Amino acid sequence: MKFCVLMGSPKLNGNTAELTKPFVDELKRNGAEVTYITLADKNIKPCKGCYACQHVSGEYGCVIDDDDVPGIINRMIESDCIVLATPIYTWYCPAPMKALLDRHYGLNKYYGSAKGSLWEGKKIAIIATHGYERGYATGPFETGIKRFCKHSNLKYMGMFSVRDEDDLASFQTESAVNGARAFARMLLSRE
Repeated sequence: MKFCVLMGSPKLNGNTAELTKPFVDELKRNGAEVTYITLADKNIKPCKGCYACQHVSGEYGCVIDDDDVPGIINRMIESDCIVLATPIYTWYCPAPMKALLDRHYGLNKYYGSAKGSLWEGKKIAIIATHGYERGYATGPFETGIKRFCKHSNLKYMGMFSVRDEDDLASFQTESAVNGARAFARMLLSRE
């Protein structure tokens, strides 16, 4: 099984990266192929809302071709499961991940002369770190991703999250590490 982990944190070695380490390790231990993409160091321009991609059949077709998004999109298309690893800032993901999510239109050909989907049926999962209690902190983002999946005919696989109560140490506890590993095994078992 192929996984594409999109690291949405602006801190490349912060809390979300720490929580994602045992998750990725468990995937690899169990034979999964993992592509790990940090978004904070990528050039991700916002969607123009031009709908030009909706008239390009069989490929992504975005008119923005001078940033890193086409390469990221190709890795997503090659994957079976896309994992959104993100801290929750003001009840949603940070700007680079949001910009990438907004650029999904070229994957769904719903609004123009082109038809079909480049990623229908793929799985989406979330790994989140947050300050408030889980439901209050992650609810808006998880709801948004569930709607995103329904709209794009993707399979929402669930979320694993840990609350930040002691900075990096919160994500190194036995509970956090074992939970991340168990989440990886659950995703692998639902091929």
